[in-house]
Amino acid sequence: MVGVTGTALAWFKSYLTDRYQFVRLNDMSSSYTKVRYGIPQGSILGPLLFTLYMLPLGKVIRKHDVNFHCYADDTQLFISAKPDDRVRLKKIEDCVEDVKSWMSHNFLLLNSDKTEVLLLGPKAARNKLSDLMLNLADFSATPGSAAKNLGVIIDSDLAFDKHISNVTRTAFLHLRNIAKLRNALSLHDAEKLVHAFITSRLDYCNALLSGCSGSNLNKLQLVQNAAARVLTKTRKFDHISPVLSALHWLPVKFRIDYKILLLTYKALHGLAPEYLQDLISCYEPPRLLRSQGAGLLVVPKIQRSSAGGRAFSYKAPQLWNNLPEYVRDSDTVSIFKSRLKTYLFSLAFGN
Repeated sequence: MVGVTGTALAWFKSYLTDRYQFVRLNDMSSSYTKVRYGIPQGSILGPLLFTLYMLPLGKVIRKHDVNFHCYADDTQLFISAKPDDRVRLKKIEDCVEDVKSWMSHNFLLLNSDKTEVLLLGPKAARNKLSDLMLNLADFSATPGSAAKNLGVIIDSDLAFDKHISNVTRTAFLHLRNIAKLRNALSLHDAEKLVHAFITSRLDYCNALLSGCSGSNLNKLQLVQNAAARVLTKTRKFDHISPVLSALHWLPVKFRIDYKILLLTYKALHGLAPEYLQDLISCYEPPRLLRSQGAGLLVVPKIQRSSAGGRAFSYKAPQLWNNLPEYVRDSDTVSIFKSRLKTYLFSLAFGN
């Protein structure tokens, strides 16, 4: 089904067969029992083999005309429908029922405690579905106000208020602990801690935050400012921009643009997932113009800047077309990243 044959298939077969397990307590051991299902926990091949094992699930979901994304053991189902199209919304019920049946036949378990429903769209449209209740296999579920997806808290308005509050709360907690140790650490070691516990949280999935409210972005910027002060032992009321510049840290807003532009570059060069590549297209002028070979992208028309203006299909071309041509024409990812950071750095600090 996945094209694994010959020697490679023999390797997999050898890896999975003739394995035994037993329990050892002090000097006593149980008898050996042959392992008929599963794979060694923590093995390097584990994630790959699990992904291969889950491939048939896609066929089960597709027959219900439901879209989906999978990452490891996390599966997300989603459909687009008008508020009055209850029939289409109910397709989720039939799909989940079949998913549960397939899992039961393949030694897997659908975890109802981790199954959440979320409605996205204008508030007026969501209000029409205030009484919506879905029967998902053996339990009922009503849409919640937010749901966690791979560590990101997504809310119905896509405002990311809860997500940003969670990030800032956790980041400040770690920053307080780092501050207690700062005097015992060198600048180099302290910076490692800051990047591991603070910067990593600010940057995680930050492309989703493009177009967020200024107040939310300011909350994240306050975290970065505080991290820079702790790291450099800068006083509370000293101007922070020179400190960020000296550390070569891009401010939060520019870090978000950096991530989107990097994804755009990779999408244009076949280094990103297909679903991102499909969202952008190169601009072809109706007649021969100087912009013919400028590497510009088509910026789609949008009806509402508050919603459509935050989509990758709109934001990516908009940011890309504003880049200098020498940045867009970079030959490799490493060259592009270097030129892009230098360009954004000059915009952020006027250097």
